[in-house]
Amino acid sequence: MMTGNSGVRASLRRLPLLEILAPLVLFYGLRWLGVNQFVALLAGSVIPAVGAVRGLVAERRISGVRVFVLGTMAVTVAGSFISGSPRALLLRSAILTVALGFFLLSTLFFRRPFLYEAARVVFDEDKQQIWERNWDEVPVFRQLLWRISLIWGLACLADAAVRVVVALLLPVDVVPVLDDGLLVVTLVVLVAVQRFYGRAFLRRNGLRLHGVHLVPLAEA
Repeated sequence: MMTGNSGVRASLRRLPLLEILAPLVLFYGLRWLGVNQFVALLAGSVIPAVGAVRGLVAERRISGVRVFVLGTMAVTVAGSFISGSPRALLLRSAILTVALGFFLLSTLFFRRPFLYEAARVVFDEDKQQIWERNWDEVPVFRQLLWRISLIWGLACLADAAVRVVVALLLPVDVVPVLDDGLLVVTLVVLVAVQRFYGRAFLRRNGLRLHGVHLVPLAEA
């Protein structure tokens, strides 16, 4: 039987296939069959919506994230019907990304920032305790998590701005694949920046991370 954390990790592994590849394959498959752009985009959007509804039913409680996904889809679909343009549907990912960016930035005003909580989700109990101890006892560690959380938030806003330009200016048929490609690029760049900046910041303060353990450079 999976523990709570292993269940989360399994869900994260399934996410790219369900939320990214399936809508993309469905859109281009329908376009190949001659279906118009609006219907093909709408069909692809149904997949994450079904996933959100299924998650709400399975958890038997209201999830803010899933409700937001459903709300965003409802707004973009309504907007596309009103405007008569499929481009309104293409803005859904930009809306989600900009909302995520503002949420990540808002966590800078919480007791603990986004990156702290995000890391805890994928740790087992022992690592969670070490992570908490690092936070409580090492000011440099707290500064690093605040700074990287800020970087993630700003990067999401920049990503959203690019998505808006792509959705409004480029041919509709190329936007879905570019949208997913941008997601991959953004994540790769963010992880790389987080890794190199984090290491450099800790080294400047005489520390390094060994797993989740903070180790003085003299002992490394």
